[in-house]
Amino acid sequence: MSCCAPGTELALEVDGAKRAGPSKDEILLASRDVGQGVRQTDLAVPDVHCAACIQSIEGELCKLQGVEAARVNLSTKRVTVKWAGGTPPPLVETLQGIGYESHLFDLEASGKDEGLAELIRAVAISGFAAGNIMLLSVSVWSGAEDSTRDLFHWLSALIALPALAFAGRIFFRSAWNVLRHGRMNMDVPIAIGVSLAYAMSLYETVNHGSHAYFDASVMLLFFLLIGRTLDHVMRERARVAVKGLSRLVARGATQIAPDGTRNYLPVAEIEPGMSLLVAAGERIPVDAVVTEGASDLDCSLVTGESDPRKVRVGDAVQAGTLNLTGPMTLNATAAAKDSFLAEMVRMMEAAEGGRARYRRIADRASALYAPVVHLTAFVTFLGWMVASGDWHKAVTIAIAVLIITCPCALGLAVPIVQVVAARRLFEKGVMVKDGSALERLSEVDTVVFDKTGTLTLGRPFLVNSGEIRREALDIAAAIAARSIHPLSRAIADAAPASGSLSFDRLAEVPGHGMEAYRGGRRYRLGRAGWASAADGAETFDAGEGGTVLTCDGAILAEFRFEDRLREGAASTISALKALGLDVVMLTGDRADVAESVARKLSIPHFEAALLPGGKTERIEAMARAGRKVLMVGDGLNDAPALAAAHVSIAPATAADVGRNAADFVFLRESLAAIPLALTVSRSAGGLIRQNLALAIIYNVIAVPIAILGFVTPLIAAIAMSMSSVLVIANAMRLNGAGEAPRQSPSGVGADRIAGAMR
Repeated sequence: MSCCAPGTELALEVDGAKRAGPSKDEILLASRDVGQGVRQTDLAVPDVHCAACIQSIEGELCKLQGVEAARVNLSTKRVTVKWAGGTPPPLVETLQGIGYESHLFDLEASGKDEGLAELIRAVAISGFAAGNIMLLSVSVWSGAEDSTRDLFHWLSALIALPALAFAGRIFFRSAWNVLRHGRMNMDVPIAIGVSLAYAMSLYETVNHGSHAYFDASVMLLFFLLIGRTLDHVMRERARVAVKGLSRLVARGATQIAPDGTRNYLPVAEIEPGMSLLVAAGERIPVDAVVTEGASDLDCSLVTGESDPRKVRVGDAVQAGTLNLTGPMTLNATAAAKDSFLAEMVRMMEAAEGGRARYRRIADRASALYAPVVHLTAFVTFLGWMVASGDWHKAVTIAIAVLIITCPCALGLAVPIVQVVAARRLFEKGVMVKDGSALERLSEVDTVVFDKTGTLTLGRPFLVNSGEIRREALDIAAAIAARSIHPLSRAIADAAPASGSLSFDRLAEVPGHGMEAYRGGRRYRLGRAGWASAADGAETFDAGEGGTVLTCDGAILAEFRFEDRLREGAASTISALKALGLDVVMLTGDRADVAESVARKLSIPHFEAALLPGGKTERIEAMARAGRKVLMVGDGLNDAPALAAAHVSIAPATAADVGRNAADFVFLRESLAAIPLALTVSRSAGGLIRQNLALAIIYNVIAVPIAILGFVTPLIAAIAMSMSSVLVIANAMRLNGAGEAPRQSPSGVGADRIAGAMR
């Protein structure tokens, strides 16, 4: 009989099963075939948080037999493994062996980063504790002695202990996890430094020493937690971008069974060959072919263009596109995981993963911190033990070395400039979504624009309303007001007061236009071939030509539409050229329309009729040619290209996924925000390099002094804080930086761009 409470054994078994992770059969079932006998498995690893984690995971997994590639996505905390063979390698077991729990990745099930709330609480508590301890320390520095000094030291100890225990557990937990598996990361020296500083301070307090370093240990923890929190916030935003795209897929669809019965199926249960019914206003759930019906589709997801596409029997349709006008019966050609929309998600993730190689300068410099600090502090301890034989003195000097080499100034060198720059840009109508993008933006030499919704407003406007008789325009506007078609909305906007006209009967004919009856006359508003046809001749193929209004087959009015240029488009292109940048336009629109816009804006290079993958390929080709590309786009179709670029900007009117994928979002209609952001980023880049230089110079000077024993832990903490203040003061100079574009020779690298695009 067990002494445990009833149900305890079961709970333990369940908990053990949870830790054991998915079985090989579950992994095989969840994996997908990527061709040539290779399968891909996606695992979620919640504890991955730094470059050392990535190296450990990828290195160990790649050693397994059958594993061809392993890649960690830090933003989504996903490990993608490609393997060959009939049986999955021991992926979960290998990850457990190096200290990482894992489970099958589910994008929909993965919520917000739970560690973010913990980090925010830790920052708040450590900041509160540091402020109070510093107040107590002022009295000690002012000359408090004997019992008064001891009282303040004990009060500081009482404040620091719970603060370190709660706020420092993030570093302690991480350090213990890697140490027990024989590895090391950045959190190990942090945990050691904080613990030793507190222990030494407590020793001094017990022995009535004149110096304690509780303020140093808590302040050290506070600054480091701020950096960790910023990193988590940026990763969460990248995860939301990918999840936002996945939410565009329909949750399910109505299946028509062979016997004619209709059943609603979740999208995950839809298989190729199934017959599906999609009503007007619903999204296409999977890639399919039209078998019955005709309609207009909003294909902005695919092409980025606002002009709907007419489809009929035999036409292929993609997942995520919106059915506008009429019901259709479809034959599914792919499962949800193999659909066009799923492929866009994978493109975004691949591009985001590639972008991870652009580390913050401070992160790259801090990578050497752990081994160098450990070695320096240990050598210092041994040296002083040999020289003096006083372990107390040796430990004190070693702690001073650990504190004075704290990478606070190095860690603040980049974020503080980002904060100042972000505030300044926000005042000018530019929202910075990723602070590290400022560094990348300062490096760009090529700007790639989407057309529709970016250089133009992305909405059709009626341009010949003055040429149309008022009576005909009023009738057309009254008919158009009953439709959600983009061209109909443009006509209705041209005569908004005409919606009061009444009709005996009015209906929308899918793929053709609107038909209305009034006073015994038939009015048609739509494609010229259909609207002019006699009764009984309304074939789908007749629906060609421009948009017209007819009365009993006679044309009353013809309508011409244009997409207007965005405010400031021409001046923005000129400003970018003045900054020495090359300008390219990539669009999914027709070649003649693209050529017209390029000519108006003096854009030397453009490509038209591109799908999302085509835009991404062109940007990747430019990158291979050595170009640093800024992508400016707005549509869902631009999301993979935005993610693939060196840095990206989207307007506030962009689709949600486009905004989430972009590094910057400009809130005003004008494109003038783009050269402004470039100018500010270049100034910020200069200040970042200065801050890094200051941080390095500080360590070059301070560390030798600490090693020689001329610095106590308290002085080390003050020196560390002063280095941070110096870095902050330098960053504030960005507020006075000029905005005028620097003139430089134009056309540099134009031939290289044209070659890369071919």
